[in-house]
Amino acid sequence: MYYIAIIIIVALAALVAINIRIVPQSKAFVVERLGAYYTTWETGKIHYKIPFIDRVAKTVSLKEHVVDFKPQPVITKDNVTMQIDTVVFFQITDPKLYTYGVESPISAIENLTATTLRNIIGELELDSTLTSRDTINTKIRVILDEATDPWGIKVNRVELKNIIPPKEIQDAMEKQMKAERQRREAILTAEGEKQSRILVAEGHKESKILEAEAEKQAAILRAEAIKESKIREAEGESIAIKTVQTATAEAIKLLNDANANDAVIKLKALEAFEKAADGQATKIIIPSEIQSLAGLAEGVIESVKDVK
Repeated sequence: MYYIAIIIIVALAALVAINIRIVPQSKAFVVERLGAYYTTWETGKIHYKIPFIDRVAKTVSLKEHVVDFKPQPVITKDNVTMQIDTVVFFQITDPKLYTYGVESPISAIENLTATTLRNIIGELELDSTLTSRDTINTKIRVILDEATDPWGIKVNRVELKNIIPPKEIQDAMEKQMKAERQRREAILTAEGEKQSRILVAEGHKESKILEAEAEKQAAILRAEAIKESKIREAEGESIAIKTVQTATAEAIKLLNDANANDAVIKLKALEAFEKAADGQATKIIIPSEIQSLAGLAEGVIESVKDVK
């Protein structure tokens, strides 16, 4: 009996321990009692379920879910069939509605997304479909969020992952893109050549301006040099004339101071005439005073010869 009591106590303790539940962070437990919804256990409390009466019907994750749906065939307004795959971001806001609101919620969201996508794309042409992703994403999100609200689901964002048009349209689009790239390349090349020509012209212009400035400066310097040379030459001539005049004046003064007679003056005139006659002139006009003086000198020379 003693051992039986111990076994019973241990069994009851184990049973109690097994039925004590702690809900992890970002989780929620949907609990049923006798097969019917009873309550939702959340984090931050110790929960106990009655054995054989209560059970955890579903563990719900409250994190944001990301579901990537496979491509769906859709037809545009201009009868072009495309393949579009979508990515849906949603979060469970009510674990009870999520558990009991719809069977297989992910499959329901996928089918609803495909239906909504066909309706929206059917109102758009191909070009609008390719250039209006943000508008399509917004429309799908609004419709899905409203439709999944009774399921305890909030759709946060919808993205069109890939839009795959038919092969022939892809080829045409690639050719168009190639032509556009070539056009832009040609424009850039033309702009580059234009800029290059402008730079060359500017450089040539600047070179000409610099050459003209250099020539101008050289001409100014040459003119200044010629001016300086003429000034110095004129100053030299002025000094020379002044020197000659000063020497002449001093010579006259010396003659006056020495009381020179006519004979001395005539002798000086003869010396001056000698210097003049020393050139290459073929005809010389001799003043009468100098002629008489020359004759006198010749007579003196002859007298000296006779004495000898």
